[in-house]
Amino acid sequence: MTPLQLVLAWLVVVNVATAAAYAYDKMAAPRGGRRVRERTLWILCLAGGVGGAWLTFLGMRHKTLHRSFWVVQSVATVLWVGILAWLLVA
Repeated sequence: MTPLQLVLAWLVVVNVATAAAYAYDKMAAPRGGRRVRERTLWILCLAGGVGGAWLTFLGMRHKTLHRSFWVVQSVATVLWVGILAWLLVA
C-alpha cells in the first residue's frame, strides 16, 4: 500500500470511530449515562476524525455551544487538509 492509501484507510476508521463516539455521548447526555470525555473527543478529531466530528457536531448539534470544540475541529480540519494536500502532491 502507498502512504496515501494507508492514510486514507486510517481516516475511514478514525472517522467512523469519531462519529460513533460523538453520537454515543450525545445519546448518553439526556439520560444521565456514562459520557465520553471531551479530551477523548478532541483526540479523535485531531487524529483524523474531522469528517466524523463535523458530521455529528453539526448533524446532531452536539457540543456546538462549546467554543473549544469549534477551535479544535477547525485546527484539525486545517491540519488534515494540509496533510492530504501534501500527500497528493508528493
